Amino acid sequence: MRRTVLIDAPSNLGLRPPAPGTVPGCTKLAGALREQGLLRRLGALEGGVVVPPRYDLTGWREGVDGDFNAAAMAGYTRKLAARVEDRVRSGDFPVLLGGDCSILLGAVLGLRRLGRYGVAYLDGHGDFRHPGNVAVSGPLGAAAGEGVAQITGRGQADLTDIDGLRPYVRDEDLSVLGIRDADENQAELTELGIRHTPVGEIRRLGPETVARTVLDHLQGPALDGFWIHLDADVLDPSVMPAVDSPDPGGLLTDELRSLLVPLAASPRCVGVNLTIYDPDLDPDAKGAALLADLLEDVLAPGDVLAPEDALAQP
Repeated sequence: MRRTVLIDAPSNLGLRPPAPGTVPGCTKLAGALREQGLLRRLGALEGGVVVPPRYDLTGWREGVDGDFNAAAMAGYTRKLAARVEDRVRSGDFPVLLGGDCSILLGAVLGLRRLGRYGVAYLDGHGDFRHPGNVAVSGPLGAAAGEGVAQITGRGQADLTDIDGLRPYVRDEDLSVLGIRDADENQAELTELGIRHTPVGEIRRLGPETVARTVLDHLQGPALDGFWIHLDADVLDPSVMPAVDSPDPGGLLTDELRSLLVPLAASPRCVGVNLTIYDPDLDPDAKGAALLADLLEDVLAPGDVLAPEDALAQP
């Protein structure tokens, strides 16, 4: 059995302010889930906190300066990468509690230092904004909306080419799952050969079938393993409204669970991060309870499956 290690990565450096003079509340995600007893429920080891720098947009100019908080984010990415690299090298299974989606940069940089890894990217959005498509995707600035682009090497070098390791993830080693059916990035992802499966197709095929297809790819011999990125906005706002972009048409809880269970059970899966849930938008903590239950269902102690069993998992 692998050792699950819970690590707090409470960075909000990649999100726009929810209102002038405020900061995104996703920094409280880790605390909210720990309040639900997540460490005990996962039987996890304590991995501590990777403390982020201060959120500061002072002097930043949209359309001129690239991503805001970039220097702070680059430094944080290196720190988080070192923690992930150390844990995966030791055979542990890190669970990173964000934070916004920019924490994925730290995870994939750490893995890139170890070898060639894929990513199962579960998110309600394509997150493919980069300098070449701003006419379609909007202006640069918030790294949390640029995640797929950045981990595949598209964007400013201080974030996408740390230590000269661009790209952290190859296009062909990525599976984007749960984007909305009308996501604006789908045409470009298709053109580039980046695998993506929107909600409608997940429902048509069934989440278990989609998971088996993803595993067939990410468990291939070319890869040393894969990471799961889980953004809470992959869920429909009817069940998870406490996110910064609660767009309708997302997955329901049972659908997400059925997709995640076989992915996380694979012995080739080396870790997972959870992002974007904002306790400031969830005064009754219903979202925290839902996410803690989901992670327990998916990651609670149990035998790691052999590759053929993971593929056959219903």
